[in-house]
Amino acid sequence: MHVAILGNGIAGITAARWLRKLSDDVRITVISAESDYFFSRTALMYVYMGHQRWEDLMPYEPFFWPKNRIDLRRGYVEAVDTDAHTLHFSGGDTLAYDKLVLATGSAWNTFDWPGQDLKRVGGMVSAQDLEYLEEITPEIQSAVIVGGGLIGIELAEMLHSRHIPVKLLVREGSYWSNALPPEESQMVSRHIARQGIDLRHDTELQEIHDDGTGAAGAITTKAGERIECQYVGLTAGVHPNIAFLHGNETVETGKGILVDEYLQTSAPDVYAIGDCAELRHPRPGRKAIEAVWYTGRMMGETVAYTLLGRPVKYDPGIWFNSAKFIDIEYQVYGEVPAHGRDGLETLYWEHPDGEKSVRINYEASDGSVRGFNLMGIRYRQEVCEKWIAHGTPVEEVLQNLGMANFDPELYAEYESDIVALYNQRTGRNLQLKRKRGLDAVLRFLNFKTRTPRAISHPDAQ
Repeated sequence: MHVAILGNGIAGITAARWLRKLSDDVRITVISAESDYFFSRTALMYVYMGHQRWEDLMPYEPFFWPKNRIDLRRGYVEAVDTDAHTLHFSGGDTLAYDKLVLATGSAWNTFDWPGQDLKRVGGMVSAQDLEYLEEITPEIQSAVIVGGGLIGIELAEMLHSRHIPVKLLVREGSYWSNALPPEESQMVSRHIARQGIDLRHDTELQEIHDDGTGAAGAITTKAGERIECQYVGLTAGVHPNIAFLHGNETVETGKGILVDEYLQTSAPDVYAIGDCAELRHPRPGRKAIEAVWYTGRMMGETVAYTLLGRPVKYDPGIWFNSAKFIDIEYQVYGEVPAHGRDGLETLYWEHPDGEKSVRINYEASDGSVRGFNLMGIRYRQEVCEKWIAHGTPVEEVLQNLGMANFDPELYAEYESDIVALYNQRTGRNLQLKRKRGLDAVLRFLNFKTRTPRAISHPDAQ
């Protein structure tokens, strides 16, 4: 059987690796127009900032692919003939497949802004985006970034590291307020401003102006303010990268490529995973499209079993994510809605320095823990997920909170402050149990840090 995988991001490469782990016989071809090798997309910013070289972004040495008999092909697929099970490349070549996995990722959004097609306007999603930014950096005296998501703050940090003045336009009243609760959103806004980045709340882009050479020279906001700049970063979200399917009547699409619980599309023998996949029936509380690294990896592993005739339903598990807002690390586990919900209580503690916080959400009815939101403090994912999965009462969680702390031993601990805040609010007298050691954590987890989806297999060598 020949499996063709279109896209060499985390989703596609995870699918390839698991196919090889599970079978010695399957033929695997990974196709990408972006790069020769899989690279860590989330680390692109560190190449621009001088912290890493491009070759440092490759998790596997070049010999890994032939050793594991995973064929890599550089090329752009213009069309998919699902009836003939054939891929058509821009150069006229074709490739037949038995099973096809679409893992084409995301592209950055545009909203028909006048001037968005000018030179020195771009996003930061692909390797080509990074190369283009590097190419034009000598021309940039100042920059404007439009959008308040994770990519926006990364791009702002990148330019700031080159001492390029940056104005960051956010249409909301505080940073990423559609994803973060108000206190954390305001914390990030304060932190961005402290770094010397000019953060503009309640500000939207109206137009990008030509400097007379076909390149960006200024922007105008919807309030009528003109801002001179030589680069405009468009980071107002991303969308599934599925333009190559335009006109294809067999692969059903919505915002993304529609898939069932086994990640199969409407076309026979065609599957979709990662950012480009849209679940027809997402689980309660989850989105149909989740463009994050972790879910792409999960989908890649899951689809490998199904491709080999051992069907496994996609189970995203308990929601989690992590990021970094310049110097503030961020982690979320479970249910942490930006605007809360009826019946969901929250215990929010914030350090006096305004750059560390812990939020614990729990049901008002029975106290069962539902979610954790961490800023500037790290908690163990496995511990938090077990508490959430078991509906552990918040008071039991608080008494054992030290077990979740994943910061190095010499870091300050704040669990006693969090317990004291709960006691102050409720009149209780809970006491923190000292269970921070690794032995205690492993006993709590029954020495299992990962539940296999189906059958465990050794990693490919």
